[in-house]
Amino acid sequence: MTDEPPVISVMLIVPDADGAVSWYRTALGATELWNLGGVAGLDIGGAAFFLHQADPGNPVGVSSTRVEVFTDDPDQFVERAVAAGAVAGPPIEDRRVPWGTHRQGGFTDPYGHKWSVGDRSPLRRWS
Repeated sequence: MTDEPPVISVMLIVPDADGAVSWYRTALGATELWNLGGVAGLDIGGAAFFLHQADPGNPVGVSSTRVEVFTDDPDQFVERAVAAGAVAGPPIEDRRVPWGTHRQGGFTDPYGHKWSVGDRSPLRRWS
């Protein structure tokens, strides 16, 4: 574990994740970091961002964006936000992904923004 500061990134909610991946690759020169089918990690010039296909049943909602935070201690980050007035969202839990385990949960800030908080695993580059 490191003591690096959290990293914030944007997740764009889109109606067609595969089409959006293709568009961002062609139009903006994005590199695909990974693709889980409906959720993908992209990079433009070293800045990671993410796409998520809209899903009304997903607890993160169907807004057009969501803030992503990657940190060494997701549990502590969410606890601090909730103690300061955020509304707890999906609990921090281990999620199986192709690269192993991704620990993630979230909250809604007092201004209505959805935040997903997880470990740094989605930022790694795979070949």
